[in-house]
Amino acid sequence: MCDYSLHAVASRPAEVGETVVTTTFRGTSTRGFASAADPTVAVCLLPGTELAFADNVRYDNRWIWTRTVNSRVGKFGKIDPHIPDRHHDAIEFPDGKYVLVTQLVEGQRATVLQLPVTQPVGEREHKPQITAESRPTITRLPIG
Repeated sequence: MCDYSLHAVASRPAEVGETVVTTTFRGTSTRGFASAADPTVAVCLLPGTELAFADNVRYDNRWIWTRTVNSRVGKFGKIDPHIPDRHHDAIEFPDGKYVLVTQLVEGQRATVLQLPVTQPVGEREHKPQITAESRPTITRLPIG
């Protein structure tokens, strides 16, 4: 998903393995992710998308100071979705802290590691039909 302020910008969904770059989109004051190949197109992430940044993540704090998160991995999510007309897109880091995507310093590269599951398990898998002549195969996986 792309934040409300990017609805007038061309966009597309993220793909696993692609490199995205933090950028400010022309005609907006909002930062987001763009394709490294086409910086004019916003790359929209679904909540739960996992990212690996090339370096520790840097962000603007109150538009004056730049801070660094001592982490290179994060999960995309939404904060305060019940509050309209504000930025909701954020990255959650392993320590539980969030940084709004619009506060990320421009030019940071990240790789999309994993997209969230969007379909229930029953719809993703083909369920074998069991007949009187066949017995189901049970596969046991190691625990731990």
